[in-house]
Amino acid sequence: MCFDHPVEIRPLFVARGLGVFWGGCVSLDTKYRNPMKKTTAATVDSYIADFPQEVRKILEQVRLTIAQTVPQAEERISYGIPTFTLHGTYLIYFAGYKNHFSLYPVPGGSESFAKKLAPYRKGKGTLQFPLDKPVPVSLITSIVKMNLKENKARSAAKKKR
Repeated sequence: MCFDHPVEIRPLFVARGLGVFWGGCVSLDTKYRNPMKKTTAATVDSYIADFPQEVRKILEQVRLTIAQTVPQAEERISYGIPTFTLHGTYLIYFAGYKNHFSLYPVPGGSESFAKKLAPYRKGKGTLQFPLDKPVPVSLITSIVKMNLKENKARSAAKKKR
């Protein structure tokens, strides 16, 4: 625990179906808003608006890519970050940081797909994309499609029970 300075609790990772596991402390005197703090953002618009202009452009591009890939998905704030859901089940989360943006959860897939994700994989359930590089739109589209496929498979398995 950090009691000697202002801190916020930060998620360590998001595990598929288990939610966010909290822990660690982070100083509040960062240049950019830390999206993982308990936020007052009630909408994805207000979440994104809290970032500097150059980061907002990137987050909007990520948001648009996800929305175009699954137009029937609904967006909301969950665990303090933007989330796209489909039929009441989460599909993908994204979050902005000082030097990168992240997508959660990481889908499964083929070995060749895993190799495409490898440079961005940070931990079991997180992908981090640097803000100083172009947004990999086609990769994000593939990630969303793979998560959609996995969600459909889980729904079908539940219906069989």
